[in-house]
Amino acid sequence: MTVVSLHEPSHRETLWELEAAFARGDTVSVFGECTVEYDGRAASSLGPGARLLVLKPDGTALVHTDEGRTPVNWQPPGCEHHAAVRDGRLRVRSVRTNPAETLEVRFSTVEHLAAYAVTGGRSVEVVGSEADLKARVLEVPSLVADGFEPLETERETDAGPVDVFGVDADGNPVVVELKRRRVGPDAVGQLGRYVSAVEREEPDGTPVAGVLVAPSVTARAKELLAEEGLELVAVDRLVADGSRPTEGDDEGAERDANGAGGADGVDRDESGRG
Repeated sequence: MTVVSLHEPSHRETLWELEAAFARGDTVSVFGECTVEYDGRAASSLGPGARLLVLKPDGTALVHTDEGRTPVNWQPPGCEHHAAVRDGRLRVRSVRTNPAETLEVRFSTVEHLAAYAVTGGRSVEVVGSEADLKARVLEVPSLVADGFEPLETERETDAGPVDVFGVDADGNPVVVELKRRRVGPDAVGQLGRYVSAVEREEPDGTPVAGVLVAPSVTARAKELLAEEGLELVAVDRLVADGSRPTEGDDEGAERDANGAGGADGVDRDESGRG
């Protein structure tokens, strides 16, 4: 296994090791004082600061600070990494051609470089399928809402089948939509259509609640849920320990569908850029 570790290397030493690591297909981390520039369908800048840059052989680039689990900027798989020394700084660029995007990190100092031959395969065991979620809701209905009583699964409406249909403690209808992956506005729209369909079946004025069960949602989806008066229950809490999340628990809801944020902290669209 190839492992390279350099403490306080010069820019030239860092450049040589980066080029060798790119050729080997290593995963690389570079820590130091740097600025970050993104140019593509939007543009963003991040001023000087001590940050961690992670470069993966599939073309992924991640820039991390000391906060949160999500990078402050990133490039997706499929990019090409390049390094050079210009004007007394080490410049690392991750370039994407379609769409045309460039992430450039300029290091004034490098404190540490590490390169690893990371392996382990890409096969991931997926838990928490929609069938699992449905079984969990039926087993412990209070995870959806206090007093919730499920009555039907795959209940037909004129907008399509509802995953779980039931009533709340007051006997009012509750529509539950299950999603096993992070979702955006489309899922909120789908739940809204089911709620509207049930409202048309009920006597005028009957309140119909809608609950979206998902790992997390995009920032826009979270806004739409609030606007429509719909509720979110996080999958990880529901499956793992049976407790319901409190408002603000889902840090991922503040990111977009790929977990992307620009260097200016603005949420991006589903390709990771604004």
